[in-house]
Amino acid sequence: MYRFLLTPRWWGINVFVLLAIPFCVFMGTWQLSRFEGRVQDHRAATEQAASDRHEAARPLATQLPVDKSTSGRRVSASGRYGKQLLVPGRELDGKHGFYVLTLLRTDSGKALPVVRGWLPGTADAAKAPAPPAGEVTVTGALQASESPGDNGVSAQSGLPAGQTAAISSASLVNLVPYRLYDAWVTLDKADAGMKAVPATAPDDTGLDLKAFQNLGYTGEWFVFAGFVVFMWFRLLRREVEYQRDAALGLVPEEEPLVEVSSG
Repeated sequence: MYRFLLTPRWWGINVFVLLAIPFCVFMGTWQLSRFEGRVQDHRAATEQAASDRHEAARPLATQLPVDKSTSGRRVSASGRYGKQLLVPGRELDGKHGFYVLTLLRTDSGKALPVVRGWLPGTADAAKAPAPPAGEVTVTGALQASESPGDNGVSAQSGLPAGQTAAISSASLVNLVPYRLYDAWVTLDKADAGMKAVPATAPDDTGLDLKAFQNLGYTGEWFVFAGFVVFMWFRLLRREVEYQRDAALGLVPEEEPLVEVSSG
């Protein structure tokens, strides 16, 4: 009854199934490993952030360039505050507001973007406290330059003078007359009645949309594998039923495609 499995048609079906199932399982396992890796990165970043809050601040120069191992670490830098900008459209504790960003001109000749704090409401330079005068030393969490699409970062253009959408050297280079560090710092304690902005986790270390996409793809690939198995058994059952009916003479003979005239 199962001799049909040796026909060319079923050979093709069987080969496809034997190749498709391992491929789907492999892809599902790979996507699952990507998700588990992101979970591990998230756990490590959380633990690092907790430990960084209790560690002594390190000199800025020793932690550059910013990567996964240095992002969020407490650093210190000295200099004089210069030009001040506002970063609109930032939320904190579920409220809409803006960052107050001031450039710290260091002895190295470069300026370090420093987020001195957050204020609620629409970005307004009149609301932003003036930076301290004279030589200052700032201490805060080191952060990598932002890109549009990061948490809270928009790609908005055409902002009023004195505002920037992203905190990055690429965005600030045309707004300030200084050479810039490719990094920024958010102060441990905000200045003058503002709220401190918490540090964010490095890219690709959080349980973000990408992480749950990996988990979703994992499920899809295993569903595909199950669907292939289901369809194979369904085709097999239909073929067996057809062969049984044919053996019992229950399968009607096919009519000829063209009638032959008897005259």
